[in-house]
Amino acid sequence: MQEYDIVIIGGGPAGLAAALSAREQGIGSILILERDRELGGILNQCIHNGFGLHTFKEELTGPEYAYRYIARIDAAKIEYRLHTMVMDIESKDDGTKIVTAMNSRDGMRHLCARAVILAMGCRERPRGALNVPGYRPAGIYTAGTAQRLVNMEGFMPGKEIVILGSGDIGLIMARRMTLEGARVKAVAEIMPESGGLKRNIVQCLEDYDIPLKLSHTVVDIKGKEHIEGVTLAKVDEQKKPIPGTEEEYRCDALLLSVGLIPENELTRGLGAAMDGRTNGPKVDGQLETTVPGVFACGNVLHVHDLVDNVSREAAEAGRYAAEFVKGESEHGDNRDDLHRLP
Repeated sequence: MQEYDIVIIGGGPAGLAAALSAREQGIGSILILERDRELGGILNQCIHNGFGLHTFKEELTGPEYAYRYIARIDAAKIEYRLHTMVMDIESKDDGTKIVTAMNSRDGMRHLCARAVILAMGCRERPRGALNVPGYRPAGIYTAGTAQRLVNMEGFMPGKEIVILGSGDIGLIMARRMTLEGARVKAVAEIMPESGGLKRNIVQCLEDYDIPLKLSHTVVDIKGKEHIEGVTLAKVDEQKKPIPGTEEEYRCDALLLSVGLIPENELTRGLGAAMDGRTNGPKVDGQLETTVPGVFACGNVLHVHDLVDNVSREAAEAGRYAAEFVKGESEHGDNRDDLHRLP
């Protein structure tokens, strides 16, 4: 069994920042496990700018931001494994953590770690969480899936688009699809105001005359084999559709931008206490979960608006994990006053 001081689950912005911070604290034995084909996480498909204003004092695209960290990871000779899925994390009575991971090259392996940092990020809510009536035709994508298809795979989901939800990914994809020649007919938002950043509302919708229909939602999806259109309706204060307000929109793609959920199946399997408000684990002031030696940071903890904040928080997690490994942390026995960081 291979042994490490710190094993980090996830090679996105949180995992990279945590690894570098731990190395700066003198930890030599660090391993990053990443299930994708490259480091960088979601940043690799975010080719728009707006990243790094706080961290690097300049405006970068997502891949540029990721590369700054990946280059430092390589320079620090921090070990990482790609195409690797973590199946389970177990905390032993002696405090060591057993991480079960597998990939096509090594098969299934057990890794022993003195500390673990959870940095798995988040995922999008799927259509199944929306209870929209109709068949399940092709042509319905989460906004993040559409972003990856367009920016990394070179595939256009459609030419006539309706977007449900005005989160930042949905707003950015409204602009992206327009720039690629598609017509975005409407962005519908069930809330009375958009959940996206003001700059994205202006730059992605208003600059392209894309209508934002607040207090509206999809009440029907047309088409059986492939989507042919959707019906939007206005909702009342209880978010229930108002009869007589229906509007028909012909489209060949529906993009869903209806929120993000921290990716915490491993966290729950480990037995860490969860915070019902954020869907992330409960942590103390040093980002340690209720399982000693297991730390959490980034979108697995709570969904962040800016990647710069993810990197800052992850750097703190790396530092605290390093202190734990070196035996310098004094908070291990005082675990009653758990609270969430803002």
